[in-house]
Amino acid sequence: MLLGRAGGAGANIPNHFRVSIADAPGPGAYPISTFTWFLVPAKGPNPAACKTLVAFLRWALTDGQRMAAPLQYAPLPKELAAREINALAAIQ
Repeated sequence: MLLGRAGGAGANIPNHFRVSIADAPGPGAYPISTFTWFLVPAKGPNPAACKTLVAFLRWALTDGQRMAAPLQYAPLPKELAAREINALAAIQ
């Protein structure tokens, strides 16, 4: 199973979540690692669509994380996923 170094970077990621984890130091660090990014406006023109998007992102950050390892992806560190779930509150 591939294990990225997101776990080591989790505590150092700023609140805007823009960071690179490529070429991370440490044994077992995979040199070409990155996150998948979503650029989401804080306020959208369609409240129902925003609600649906937030529900999907919440699933991806919680239950969806269980699908990562079987697909050879590294799940997000729990503390980082929790911070991102908290950030979802800003989306309207």
